[in-house]
Amino acid sequence: MRPFFSALALSTALAAVPVATALVGGAPAQAQQAAPAAAKPAGQPAAGDIAQQKAPFALPPLPYAPDALEPAIDAETMKIHHDRHHKAYVDALNKAVEDNAGLKGQTLGQLVAKAGTLPPAVRNNAGGHWNHAFFWETMAPAGKGGEPSAALRDAIEAQFKSMDAFKAAFKQAGTGRFGSGWVWLVATPDGKLAIASTANQDNPLMDVAEVKGTPLLGNDVWEHAYYLKYQNRRADYLDGWWQVVDWKKVSDRYDAARKK
Repeated sequence: MRPFFSALALSTALAAVPVATALVGGAPAQAQQAAPAAAKPAGQPAAGDIAQQKAPFALPPLPYAPDALEPAIDAETMKIHHDRHHKAYVDALNKAVEDNAGLKGQTLGQLVAKAGTLPPAVRNNAGGHWNHAFFWETMAPAGKGGEPSAALRDAIEAQFKSMDAFKAAFKQAGTGRFGSGWVWLVATPDGKLAIASTANQDNPLMDVAEVKGTPLLGNDVWEHAYYLKYQNRRADYLDGWWQVVDWKKVSDRYDAARKK
């Protein structure tokens, strides 16, 4: 059984040791305490086009203030998650690509697509960068995310019978993910919707994914995404998360997926 740490103890420990970790060849790699997110470097695509980024990869800024998702997600978690954890993946990915001449010049999307053929340091950190950039844009302040479009709602209800049944299945997949990972709503190549769960920093775009397709929304179920507020109550985190889902963004992704 994993040891239980209080939110206060975890917060104190994080404040005392200002580092973040990312998977590099299966082992942690430390990143220095993060400064505020820098502006987009010249020549790099906007955060919404994260798949087109090339090395040196850049940490995109949050599209809202760190406290904008409260009470669903607290400001301290957002600062640590973005400024330390996501930054650690970006830094480690740049190092891994720099050390592999054959990967220079490839986009993040290209690296993710062939993740199963790449060294663990590239697979884990490319996934971590893509997943987190996607995650920030999947959310909006409470009351600002709108509702699913008619087309998306119809598709969800056709596949899962109701929105409530969809959310219950999504929650089951998220709580059922052993250890760390992600839970996704995916548009599959045959035009259907599916719920998928991936381990670590894998995602449905990867060649190794059990359920392949276009991610429409995804939730991070690594403990660093929720532990300060929810401790070991992952189910409560998944329930609260619906308050900040940006359904406008998710609906736009669904419309784009249908046109492929």
